[in-house]
Order: sequence, then C-alpha cells, then structure tokens
Amino acid sequence: MSDAEALAHEAARLDAADELRGRRAAFELDDDTVYLDGNSLGALPRTVAPRLADVVRREWGRLLIRSWEESGWWAAPERVGDRIGRLVGAAPGQVVVGDSTSVNVFKAVVAAVRLAGDGRDEILVDAATFPTDGYIAASAARLTGCRIRAVPAPDLAAAAGPRTAAALVNHVDYRTGRLHDLPGTTAALHEAGALAVWDLCHSAGALPVGLDGHGVDLAVGCTYKYLNGGPGSPAFLYVRRDHQDRFDSPLPGWNSHADPFSMDPAYRPADGAARGRTGTPEILSLLALDAALDVWDGVDLAAVRAKSLALTDFFLRRVAALVPPGRVESVTPAAHAERGSQVSLRCPSGAEDVMAALVRRGVVGDFRRPDVLRFGFAPLYTSFADAERAARTLAEVL
Repeated sequence: MSDAEALAHEAARLDAADELRGRRAAFELDDDTVYLDGNSLGALPRTVAPRLADVVRREWGRLLIRSWEESGWWAAPERVGDRIGRLVGAAPGQVVVGDSTSVNVFKAVVAAVRLAGDGRDEILVDAATFPTDGYIAASAARLTGCRIRAVPAPDLAAAAGPRTAAALVNHVDYRTGRLHDLPGTTAALHEAGALAVWDLCHSAGALPVGLDGHGVDLAVGCTYKYLNGGPGSPAFLYVRRDHQDRFDSPLPGWNSHADPFSMDPAYRPADGAARGRTGTPEILSLLALDAALDVWDGVDLAAVRAKSLALTDFFLRRVAALVPPGRVESVTPAAHAERGSQVSLRCPSGAEDVMAALVRRGVVGDFRRPDVLRFGFAPLYTSFADAERAARTLAEVL
C-alpha cells in the first residue's frame, strides 16, 4: 500500500467511527470542495432556505405586521438567544440576539465599567485581539473616562489590579487558533475585583464554553462562523443573571424599554436579557439563524470538541508527514487545552499565492497577512477525508 493509499485508508477509518458524520448531510456542501473556512463563514444548513421562503412569503407577505405577535417575531431575540445559550453553557434568560458583535462589545465593555463601580478606571484588552474589539474598547475607555491597557492574553490575570474595571478577552485567537484560559482568567479577574468580558466569536459552536459554570460576567459572539447563521447574521450578548438588574446599557433603545409601546420619553429598562436589546430586531437574518440552529438539535458539545481535536491532530500529522520540511510552521498550539478549532500555518514564502492556489484546487481556507494560512475545522461537516485532502493538496502546491 502506498503512503497516499495508507492516508486515505486512515481517513476513511476515522470517518466511519465519527459519531457526528451524519450531520454533514444537513448542509448544502459541494463534495468537490474541501471547505475549511467555517471559522470565517459557516456552511449553509439545508433548513434555512425553506424557512426564509416561508418567512418572506407568508409571515411578511400575508400576515404582515400581525407576525410580530402571531409568528413570534417580537420574542425571537430571547428565544433564539436561549438556543445559543445551550451551546455556550448559559441557562435560559441570559442571552439575547441582535445587533453586530461590535455593537455588543461596546454595550458589554461600557456596562462592565459601570458595574465595577467607583475607583476603577482601567480597561484591559487582549493585546492580540481582533482589531474591532480593540477599537471598541478604546472608544469605551474614552466614553467612561478610563485608561486602556493592552496586555497579552496569558498575562491578563496577573495584570489586573485594584483599578481594573474589566478585561476584554478573545476566547480563541483569530490568527493563531490559540485557546485562552477562560476559567482561570475569569477567576483571577474576579479575585482582583474586576469583571470578565469574553469574545466567543471563534469558540461558540466549536467547543464547550461553560459561561455559567465559570462565572463569566458578560460575553459576546457572532453567529455566522461555527453557528452557520449566514453572512451578517446578528450577534449575541450574554449578561449573567445576577448582573441583569444593574446592567446599564450605553445604547438604551426602545426595544429594551420595560414598556416599549408606551412611547414613554423616560427610559425604564426591561427585566432580564431583554435589557441587551436596542432597536427593532433584524427579523430576516434572525430567523435564518433560528433555522440554522436546527442542525445543533441533539448534538453533544463534548463530541464536537473531541472531533475538533481529532481533526486538527490528524491534519497537523499529515502536514508534518507530507509537506516539504521548512515550508510551513504551525503557530497553533499542540496542547489540546490551548487549541481552538483551527490550524494556522506560517508560510514564510508566498503565503497569499499558496492559499490562492489551494482555493483553485478546491481546498478553501484563508490567508492573514503577512504569512499565515488558516484552516478552520467545523466538526459538524468537516470530515477526516477533507483534512487528508487538504494536507495532500498543500504538499502538492508547496
């Protein structure tokens, strides 16, 4: 048996033992393409198109404004939020869906400073954060009179002090795929009297998060990556239950009013997660997300995590075995406790051209300047055969 045949045989054996293998059929995927960019835009679940057609033609087209009540549009942000809550370890009533990740980061950081109280005038931010989070945190600092300090995520726990109000941390680094220590960092921030705000964009739907179990104060995340909500689908905001009565949003819109239709000129915040709402919900994209979440019904997050680690282990082994020495270097941690669900390879020579060549050959990942090739492994639809073909094609290109 040739090396190539042996690799294909091992991939087939692993796929046959995969308890999630039947989930792939729930997605509109081209079998000729290996799609490893679900960490940027998740694949389309088959449930979405018919649901959207019904929303447009019947709920909007025929029922019109009656759908706010008769079709459940008004309650959708909290209802869909509870579905996401199950996937991030949040009991019902703590997650609301709406607005963008950037808007929700702003709400969460400003609210965290206000929750922290007097005498705390410092916001810590992950030094390698996704740029928008840094921009938003800096704006929140200006608004609240705080100073902002960028600190490497592993050092945030030690950096927090008596003046720290909150820290904004990415659960998974978008460049490297490094998984940061959510339980330990959260506990250390609390020990210092500060609040923890976590960005879950690259972990929600890829691994267990445990927001309630680890005492996270506030969290935000997008839904178009591993949750497959579609381009521009609304983000989510988590507010821990015991903070909700004091959650003071910097964007108090009519949708988060205690009695929205009173049109009261004085703002009175709603109870519960609804305080995180702002304006009229994005109904079409919100209900597309609702339909997309059907693929998660009955899925065990522990199985998702186990497959994610097995896939990324397999891919890294195949890259090491097949790619000419010195052409790429993994910047994703080898340790399971430090790895999300993507593999990032530094390619010092022609990385952008390498990714373009992979895409032309049907292996779709993405490129981050100056030299990083990213491959996202979505356990619900990525197979071991996909991982084997991606490594083999990368070797051929290099």
